[in-house]
Amino acid sequence: MVLCPEGSCDPGSWKDAREGETQDPRPCLCGVRSSSAPIRHCRHPAATKPPSSCRLSPAMDSAEVESDILRRVRTLLRELDGHHPACQCDRGMLRWTLHKKIDQNPGNSSVLVRILVKELERAERGDFRHYIIPLLHTLMYALIKAPCISDELCGRVYDFCKKLLTLPKPFCTIGLDYAVRLKMERTAPGMLYQRMVISEQSLKSDPYPYQEKIFIFADPELLSEAICNALVTDTEAAQVSQSPRACMCYVIIHTMQAALGEGCDVSGLKASLQDMPSSNVEHWFQQVVTAVECAGSEAGTDRGQHAARLEKIHHSILGSSQAGNAPLGRMQGTPLPNPNISFHLWTQDDQLWKELVLFIRPLSQSCEPDCLSQDLDSFEIQDIISDCECCEQSRFSVLSTDSGIERDLPAAGEEPFAPGSAEAEHSRLHRKGGIKKKPSPLESVAFLQAGGNGPGAKPPAKLQRRPGTPPEPAAPLQRLHTARILLLGDDRVLGRLAQAYHSLRKRETRRVFLTSRLNLQFYYIPVVTGQPNTLDVTDHAASGQEELCEVAGYLGRADPWYESNINTLCHMIPKLATMPSSPSKHLVTDLFITDVIAYYVRMGIQPVCFQVYAVKVFFNDPAQEPAEDVFLTELRTQGQDSISHRELSMTKKKMTLDGPGLDLTVTYKKVVLSDRVKELAMSLRSTGLVMKAIPAEEAEDLLCLNVNITEIVRINNLSGRSFSAVANRLKTRNIKIRSTEQRPFTVCLDKDSRRTYRNVISVEVSPCLEPSYCLQKTRTMKFNLHKTEDVGLVKYMPKSLLLPINTFAGVIQ
Repeated sequence: MVLCPEGSCDPGSWKDAREGETQDPRPCLCGVRSSSAPIRHCRHPAATKPPSSCRLSPAMDSAEVESDILRRVRTLLRELDGHHPACQCDRGMLRWTLHKKIDQNPGNSSVLVRILVKELERAERGDFRHYIIPLLHTLMYALIKAPCISDELCGRVYDFCKKLLTLPKPFCTIGLDYAVRLKMERTAPGMLYQRMVISEQSLKSDPYPYQEKIFIFADPELLSEAICNALVTDTEAAQVSQSPRACMCYVIIHTMQAALGEGCDVSGLKASLQDMPSSNVEHWFQQVVTAVECAGSEAGTDRGQHAARLEKIHHSILGSSQAGNAPLGRMQGTPLPNPNISFHLWTQDDQLWKELVLFIRPLSQSCEPDCLSQDLDSFEIQDIISDCECCEQSRFSVLSTDSGIERDLPAAGEEPFAPGSAEAEHSRLHRKGGIKKKPSPLESVAFLQAGGNGPGAKPPAKLQRRPGTPPEPAAPLQRLHTARILLLGDDRVLGRLAQAYHSLRKRETRRVFLTSRLNLQFYYIPVVTGQPNTLDVTDHAASGQEELCEVAGYLGRADPWYESNINTLCHMIPKLATMPSSPSKHLVTDLFITDVIAYYVRMGIQPVCFQVYAVKVFFNDPAQEPAEDVFLTELRTQGQDSISHRELSMTKKKMTLDGPGLDLTVTYKKVVLSDRVKELAMSLRSTGLVMKAIPAEEAEDLLCLNVNITEIVRINNLSGRSFSAVANRLKTRNIKIRSTEQRPFTVCLDKDSRRTYRNVISVEVSPCLEPSYCLQKTRTMKFNLHKTEDVGLVKYMPKSLLLPINTFAGVIQ
């Protein structure tokens, strides 16, 4: 999955800037520009550097460089307008190519930032608001990676972000976030790069103790083995040559260059740091981090004072003999290391919770790692809540007949041990009839409490205190960890995510551990294994792929930048996974998929919240307990084939008289504009129904169900009896369906055949409630004599369980 593969380039796609912009300015996968001379397809799958034709020539003057970058930015904007329908398979490459060009020529970073600022100001004046967020994300990503940006240029970007505060969401939200970051960057240049590297690489730093990690979850039953293997290879290759020492050196060099500019001896710093032992490198890294964080937190610190502090550190690292003697060269770029990424095949329902717990508190810090494999498979958190129905968890119970009194023990003839033996004496001292369970490290309270012993954690409570003395207030917990969960697949994997998220929220209601220590962010990249062919693809196949990626389609309509950069990976990842791997594994390569994932999780911080729906399924057998589940995208019901011969004959007779399908009673609460409850009921004969939670249009309500019921209507005419299918559509949040003739049907959740319930006679669907809301409501109702709902703290708590999926802009109105 390394660009650029043979045959993937379009040699005639790029034209020289001097020839104008009338031709299709699409880049090839490697970004090679065409010239008058014939160009063969690029053959550098494992090159440490792109070919010379991919780099801007040093001989190019500033006007040519600016013209080339401006043309690329304008091409990126035209892509947002959808002016290139013939190159849909190449969409998403323009942003990546633009940033790679600047990485190869770091001195042009200021040129790109200046052009992007002008385009942002032009978009604001011309009311092209759909350009603002893509341009702003592109600018900030280039600014973070740039070796040095002048204070005047940062000030222009800062002033523009403040203008966005007058616009509606999400422009004001993104503008405020970037304005806060830019204010710190202007005071302490290099702070954004430094914080990103420290958190992503989990470098130890007391002034900034935050850690981040990306967890990629893929369902092996939805993705092919080739795709999974290719992603594993990419994530492993992304960590090559990224040791903590190398990352600390990157932070030192980038911070020095950002603050000192051309006065920084980059070559001397690299040589000095390379010759130092690791302990000295860590010492100077801590000095640089402390200087930057102090400058960002101290009031009244200006850019000059910060530069003076770093100047002293700069001279100390170089030493008295080298300081001021080495010739100063031009600006040099510092690589931005790939984030810490782990790839997981989602094979267990509770695997997400396990990985998050181990991220907060690795087992190696508190218990023997040899027990990990067996302990992770047999753990269970004990219930401490029994009066909240939504927080109940199924568990096995054993009835004990032991009274706990010694004389009630069985007679000596029933004892398996000989009288007077040590085993018999040992057994007399212990109760019988219980279950001996090996404790797991993940379920022990000591293990969970140990997870908060880091910086910002609550100190352990004292066991004894004097009577009448009020307890000491506990220090508030800080969320020092950020877990970025990236899902690969279609809507079926998001259905599993909704299940896992609901289970996690119930666990946190019983015993709070992750919520107080962890920031949880969700990301989604659609992947469909079928390869589209724009020439002879069938309408049925295309509609089937759209049906499996409804969430991605909605996110693409709500956020054009997500559509351009992420939805384009839907078919690109399977295509790249089938390409031959690099022959030189030891060489560092530009991994396209890893770069796009890093860009997505770094810049996509605006959530789109989807309602999770709870479903209760009642079965035909009265002895069978009802099943409870959740779904995110779709619930589908269909008539079930009869089993017995008698039922089959009765069904055929019924179908002859009343038509196909089965008689249903539908009771639902109609959604009206006034938001008042209007309950309706209807009886009909239907072959099935589909409940869609994802709206087909962006303007539709995201918090209601669109129910399509196929009704069978009998028509009597002169030629005889006939039947026709009529589509009934309704909008609701609560609905109950019941088979009046006790004929069973099937229920399938989230388009996943593995989540199909059979022999169903009734279904109840409603918005899934937040478990913490249910718990607080139950506690409040105990002491509320008037039985009034939503009083006290309950009024201010989120009622519904929403699943947030991050995009670049959220929902643009």
